[in-house]
Amino acid sequence: MKETLLLTKHMRENPEDSHSLKSYEKNGGYKSVKKVLKSGTPEDVLQEIKDSNIRGRGGAGFPTGVKWGFLAEDEERYLVINGDESEPGTFKDRILLERDPHQLIEGMIITCFAANISKAFIYIRGEYAKPARRVQSAVEQAYEKGYLGENIFGSSMNLDIVVHLGAGAYICGEETALLNSLEGRRGEPRLKPPFFPAVKGLYNKPTLVNNVETISSVPWIMSNSGKDYSSLGVEGSTGTRIFSLSGHINNPGNYEIEMGSSFGEFVDTLGKGVKNKAIKAYIPGGASAPWLRGDQLDVKMTIDDVANEGSMLGSGAVVMMDEDTNLVLAAKSLVSFFAHESCGQCTPCREGTTWLENILERIASGRGRMSDIDLLLDVCDNISPGLTWPPKMTTICPLGPSATASIVSLMKDFRSEVEILLPKKVVIS
Repeated sequence: MKETLLLTKHMRENPEDSHSLKSYEKNGGYKSVKKVLKSGTPEDVLQEIKDSNIRGRGGAGFPTGVKWGFLAEDEERYLVINGDESEPGTFKDRILLERDPHQLIEGMIITCFAANISKAFIYIRGEYAKPARRVQSAVEQAYEKGYLGENIFGSSMNLDIVVHLGAGAYICGEETALLNSLEGRRGEPRLKPPFFPAVKGLYNKPTLVNNVETISSVPWIMSNSGKDYSSLGVEGSTGTRIFSLSGHINNPGNYEIEMGSSFGEFVDTLGKGVKNKAIKAYIPGGASAPWLRGDQLDVKMTIDDVANEGSMLGSGAVVMMDEDTNLVLAAKSLVSFFAHESCGQCTPCREGTTWLENILERIASGRGRMSDIDLLLDVCDNISPGLTWPPKMTTICPLGPSATASIVSLMKDFRSEVEILLPKKVVIS
C-alpha cells in the first residue's frame, strides 16, 4: 500500500514554501481556474464535479455535485468553507490550510464561478492561529495579483473572500451553528427545516457550506477531469482522502490514499504497525463514530463499507487502541469532550451528556453500581432513541447522539470491561 498524492503533492515536494503564491504558481497553481474562466461555463464545472462522484470530506459524505445543485436561485448567494476542524483525532484540514492555502482559494474561485457567487467566507477554528495567518496572507497575495476582487484574471467575475476565526467551539463545526457564529450570534444549530443552508443559509440567503478538503480537491478535478478522479478509489468512495492516523501505532500522521484498502493494511504499512500489543478497538472516523473491534481490521476504508459495520468514515480520523487500553476511561474521555462542547440548546444533550460523564466517572473510580449499566443505556436512549446507527435524535444536531456512540460500543462489544469495575452482589444465606 502506498499514498496517492493529489492534495498533498505540492506540500510534500516543496515543504519549505508550499504556502507561498510563488511556489504554488511554479507548480501549476491557478492554471485550472484560468482555463475555466477563459473557456468554461458554470454548467461544465458542475458536470465535472458530478462526474467525479466526490463526496463531502467533512463527515456526512454527501455527494458534492448534488449538494451544489440544491442551491436555490437568488441574487445573493454565499460560499462558506468549514475549517472549524475540532473533532478529536482529526488534523487533516490543518495541513491544507497551513501548507497549501492557495489550493483552497483556487478551488473556491472555481466553485463560486460554478454557483454564481461573489462573496465567500473561510471559517477557521480559533485555535488554528498559524493556519489562519497563512490563509489570510494567501488571500492578501491573491488580491494583490488580481486573483480576487473585481474582474479576476481579466474576466467579468468578481469575488471577495473573508477569513473569519471562530472562538474555539466544537459545535460550530455543525454547518448551521457555524452560520450563526459567522453572523455574530451564539454558535447554536438551527432547525432543519426551514434552515437548510442551500435555501436559507448565511443571512437567510442560499449558501454552500463545504469542507476544506472537499473544495481543495476541485482544482485537480478541473485540471484533469471528473472521470479521472472517479477512476481512483472504489465505487461510492472515489478519489483520494486524507486520513489522520493516531493512537497506539508507530507512525502517526496524515496520509493521502485512495479509499478501498483495509484498516489493517493501512496500519501495518503506512502506520508501521502497532507499538506494543494487538489492537483491542479502533475508531474509524473521528470521536463521533462508533468503535470497531480489533478483529474487524479487515474492514475496507470506504464510506459504505464502514457504514455497513454500523459506524462511519466521518472526518477521516482513525484512532487505534491496543490491548492495554482502559476502554472505560477512553469512553469517559470522549463523553467528557462532548459534555463540555454541548451548546446547551437541547435538554437531552445538555443534561444527558453531563449525566453520562458523571456515571462513567463513578464507574471508572470504583464507586459504581450494577444499576449504572442500565442507567447509562437509558440516558443514551433518551438522547438517541433505539441506540441505532445512523442515530435517531431528540436533539437539533448530532452532538448529543455522538456522545452515546462510545458508550453503546463499549456495552455492545466490551461490556465485561465495565462489569469488572462494578461491585459483585453479596448473597447472605
